[in-house]
Order: sequence, then C-alpha cells, then structure tokens
Amino acid sequence: MAAAAREPEVIRDKAAMRAWSRRRRAEGRTVVLVPTMGFLHEGHLSLVSEAAATAGPIAVVVSIYVNPSQFAPTEDLATYPSDLAGDLRKLASTGAVHAVFNPPDLYIRGAPGHTAVGASGDAAVSCLEAAVGGDGHETWIRVERLEKGLCGSSRPVFFRGVATVVAKLFNIVEPDVAVFGKKDYQQWRLICRMVRDLDFAIEIIGSEIVREADGLAMSSRNVHLSREEREKALSINRSLVNARTAALNHSKSAGEHIKKQIVQTLTEAGGQVDYVEIVEQESLVPVETIDRPVVICVAAWFGKVRLIDNIEIHARS
Repeated sequence: MAAAAREPEVIRDKAAMRAWSRRRRAEGRTVVLVPTMGFLHEGHLSLVSEAAATAGPIAVVVSIYVNPSQFAPTEDLATYPSDLAGDLRKLASTGAVHAVFNPPDLYIRGAPGHTAVGASGDAAVSCLEAAVGGDGHETWIRVERLEKGLCGSSRPVFFRGVATVVAKLFNIVEPDVAVFGKKDYQQWRLICRMVRDLDFAIEIIGSEIVREADGLAMSSRNVHLSREEREKALSINRSLVNARTAALNHSKSAGEHIKKQIVQTLTEAGGQVDYVEIVEQESLVPVETIDRPVVICVAAWFGKVRLIDNIEIHARS
C-alpha cells in the first residue's frame, strides 16, 4: 500500500535545522540525512526509501542545495536544473520525509576582493572562489588520495567541494545515518573515508544505482540530452554489462582488453570518453587483473552532457 502523503517541514536556517535534529533525537528518533542538489528523480526517491528503511523510530531529512564549491567556473553551475516546488511535491508523496533543509547559502561570502586561487596554492578555482574573495570562505576538506584519479582528474575542485559541503551538512544536520547513491561511486567512497578519518559518528549507507527502463543511469543531467544523444548514451550501460560478463567468464588478466572494448563501444556510439578505469572497490586503486572485488567506472560526454556510470564485479576466485 502506498504511503500517505506527508508535507515535510521546510527549514532554511542552519541554527533552526540543528535545533530540529536535536529535538528529534531527544524524542528517541534516529536522524537520517539524504543529501541532494535537487531536481529530484526516482534515483533520489530510492535514497529516501533506503533512509525510511532504517530500523527504529526515525526522522528523515532531505537536503536540497546546489553546492557552488564543487563546480569549476567552466562547468554547468548556472544551468544545473532546479525545481524546488516539484521536489517538495515528490518528497511529500513518499510519506517518508519529515524535513527538507534548503539553505539559501552555506558559505561565508565575505567582502568583495581579489579572485582567489586554490586554497592549496594550486590553480584549482571553484565557482565559489571565483565569486568571493577578501575574507570569504577558505577552509576545505581534502581526502587526498581518493580525490585523485577518475572524476578528480578532469574535475580538480570537485571532490574538495563535495567533502567540504558534506562535512558542513553533517555539522548542521547532525545525522546518525546518511544515504548516498553508488552511481557517484568515487564520491561515496570518499565520504566513507572522510567519516572514518575525521571520526564522524555517522553510518554511511551506499544505495544501488537506479536506472531508467532503457538502462540509462538516472541523473539530473539527463534532461539536457537530446533524443539522439540519449539513445547514444545507452552504450554506457550496455558496455558495462558486457564488460562484467567478459570479466566473469574469461581470464582474470583481461582488464586492459575490457577497458579497450568499453572505449571502442562508447566512441563508436558517438561519445567522447573522459575515462574508463577498473579499480579496487574500496581503495579505488587501479588493477590490471580482475582477481578481487572491483568496480568498472566510466565517464563520457554525449553532446554537452557528461555522464558517469559504474558496475561492481565480485570476481570468482
């Protein structure tokens, strides 16, 4: 039976959000956070379902915040899709969400000043840094090894921005549990490592990828695909499924051949490959032989849309 609609309380102030969570915990509830950037689809709602399945009395919070610090000035922050009214309707229809945290800004912008350079002294600048200066935000969380490679190679500010905003959300919402989608596999592993290393008392749940009926991994960016580009993008999941079959049925040393096959499939479909990597599931260290649990991670452009996807392989011994 479908859950009855529940209008979630919308909270915009950081102090009010923290106080709300503390009241729920005082009532004996487990606070479960689902961080999102909005423009919600069934993939996000599956995270809500995962949150709602947490044992015991719970209070589910969904955050909606498009985080400027994970976008470089050349990326799509300005065109990132948004539909807050629609998001609230979808969350209400689940009957599972108690509060929505939708802050106007999570950063101290400071007085106008010079354009900042990367906090580490490198040239990596985010939309946040390009927009502020002077005495604005300058504190960053870095997960130094896991942020390298995969998406970190072509998006050098991305994971610094993700780790920082998630740490801020954890400090504001103070959840007991947080749910992340495994489509953003590197992000999920990076958050797990940050929580471990910084002693956050938070359980991190990784939720499985949700796909459209045609196999395309659900993403807020899919809306920007033309019909032709979307058809071509189906090659991503097709190549990953074929790769898993090859890995399980053939030589453990077939890793390089499998990567080349994926690149060929995506290229022939009209995609521009950012990367194809086979990595160990927890450390994300690249592997040449598929003789342990691995994940094949892919990023490719179709038109002006960058899509990511992955498939886990639990290799036969």
